[in-house]
Amino acid sequence: MKNILYGTAYYYEYLPVDRLAKDIEMMTAANINVVRIGESTWSTYEPQDGVFDFSSLDKVLDAMHDAGIQVVVGTPTYAIPTWLAKTYPEVMVQVDGRRKPYGARQIFDITNPIFLRYAERIVRKMVQHVAQHPAVIGFQVDNETKHYGTSSENVQKGFVRTLKQEFKDDLDRLNQVFGLDYWSNRINAWEDFPSMDGTINGSLQTAFETYRQKLVTDYLAWQVSLVDDYRRTDQFVTHNFDFEWRGYSYGIQPEVNHFDASAALTYAGGDIYHPSRKHLTGTEIAFAGDELRSLKHTNYLVMETQAQAFKQQVPYPGQLRQLAYSHLASGANMVEYWHWHSIHNSAETYWKGILSHDFQPNPVYEEVKQTGAELKRLSSHLVNLKVTAQVAFLASNRSFTALNAFPFSNKRNYNDLFRALYDQFYRLNIRTDITDEYHIRLQDYQLVVVPALYSVSDAFLDELDDYVKNGGHVIYTFKTGFTDEYVKVRMDQQPGRLTKATGVHYNLFVDPDGTQLVGQSPSLRQVMDTSLQDWMELLIPDTAEVLATYDDPNWAEYAAITKNYYGQGSTLYIGCYPSASMLAQLITDYTQELGLRQFTSAFPVIVKQGTNDFAKVVTYYFNYSSVTQTVNDVVTGTDLVTDQPVAQTLTLAPWGVAVIESV
Repeated sequence: MKNILYGTAYYYEYLPVDRLAKDIEMMTAANINVVRIGESTWSTYEPQDGVFDFSSLDKVLDAMHDAGIQVVVGTPTYAIPTWLAKTYPEVMVQVDGRRKPYGARQIFDITNPIFLRYAERIVRKMVQHVAQHPAVIGFQVDNETKHYGTSSENVQKGFVRTLKQEFKDDLDRLNQVFGLDYWSNRINAWEDFPSMDGTINGSLQTAFETYRQKLVTDYLAWQVSLVDDYRRTDQFVTHNFDFEWRGYSYGIQPEVNHFDASAALTYAGGDIYHPSRKHLTGTEIAFAGDELRSLKHTNYLVMETQAQAFKQQVPYPGQLRQLAYSHLASGANMVEYWHWHSIHNSAETYWKGILSHDFQPNPVYEEVKQTGAELKRLSSHLVNLKVTAQVAFLASNRSFTALNAFPFSNKRNYNDLFRALYDQFYRLNIRTDITDEYHIRLQDYQLVVVPALYSVSDAFLDELDDYVKNGGHVIYTFKTGFTDEYVKVRMDQQPGRLTKATGVHYNLFVDPDGTQLVGQSPSLRQVMDTSLQDWMELLIPDTAEVLATYDDPNWAEYAAITKNYYGQGSTLYIGCYPSASMLAQLITDYTQELGLRQFTSAFPVIVKQGTNDFAKVVTYYFNYSSVTQTVNDVVTGTDLVTDQPVAQTLTLAPWGVAVIESV
């Protein structure tokens, strides 16, 4: 891309009055240069079956083009019109045999042939209509697509067909691999295959979820193929992936395999939401950015992020500006707010946009205006930031699903453990990528962090073993290597094929029940919070050095955390769920030993670095606090924002940012 895209979603169809000219005037004043339109209003563009009206789309495109604002057009298939649901109720998603009623978005079966026929028609009509418009720079296919829990008859049949192909019609092997003799679940004829809605078999649950994730991958690739028939070569295609939702983006998406689903896209795109005000840390922006950047090994697009959003997410002064730079520092080439104007009725009335319901300038708009002016001036220095990480986090959708079937906690899931580790690297200013076992290039990294890789093939464990032998380093956590790719528990001593690399084995695991950690290294002895939660493996050291044990006298002979040197590399094995402060110290020690700490600053000062199109190093400094911070190990260069030279020391105002281009 030639410049940073800074903009907003814009819904002309939602406006209570026609104020398109006024909105564009305010956007232009704020240096907004891109809008996303069209993805929400199928029923406006096709009010009746086969009757098409793109006049509102044309009006917005023409006006934006006249103002020099570029447009991303979204295909409108994530919310179906009433006439489609009424005429063909069978398109509605079925969960546990019950059909969902019409009303909400994303309540249809993305595999239903009737839905697909109508979806293809509107996508083709719409994209063909707008593709040659000079304002259109790209397309977004669908919107935050997931499988929506669909388990309709055609989905069940498709799953069985997939298993028949995988197992080459060998039912005996399938029964053995999935352990279906248990509770008389054995399947003796393919036509007797039961619905997955009621299965109690974790292996089948995981296989079915993997199949449904592939439905999303195939659906998005199908939409991309439709767009490809019409888009110009200079137009991109993207999708706005979302993440696990906890009132904000938290961890990897459990219903979509982003690593597979991104393959068909020109750019990975994402919707990134986060806590605000005193709860803002920037971690969610970094986490989502590290994943999105890793999907295509290039810069990504933020299709949605918050302006005001809900009452608890209205930003402090300075935060919105800081956050725009935070996205860019993680490798984004576009930042778009959801959305421009607050709507006046329906479900998202109080998910507020840049403008409030009165459409008047407000502090959020003024900060967008300030940020837009700065980005316009600095765009050539900030676009296409090239980011290199020496650390990779290994995500696993299959392990996430399998651990839902066999949870290690009734309060926390896979993402909690993932984030417990990730957050510490972020706070230490250590760059990371996020990838999975099928896409990782192990040789690119000095350290790989592997949270709870519960379901994994022998072949990949052997790859990790060779990686360590040849000089790589790995942090493993509890539950790693426990089952194979079919979620069948290995008969080896745990952690299975990792026993040599980790230098430990174990037979028993228990809940902590008040047990505390006892640090054995000098630094871990100094940690005050030695509490444990959810899980303890009773590790027996073979060749490993013991870093922590348990204080319960009945478990005192066992190790809790170990380090082992293996071949030319090393491993850290965390056999329990420690406190944040214990993890922080553990990761600090290990990354210092490996020489991965590039910056001495730590949270609330966050430092991110990359190389720009001028082959110069750009270093971002952020203050994620309401207290002025002084940074004493600043790179020498020019602060692009102030155009002032900087050397050695930098003062960051509350929620401040500095962008240093090295001389």
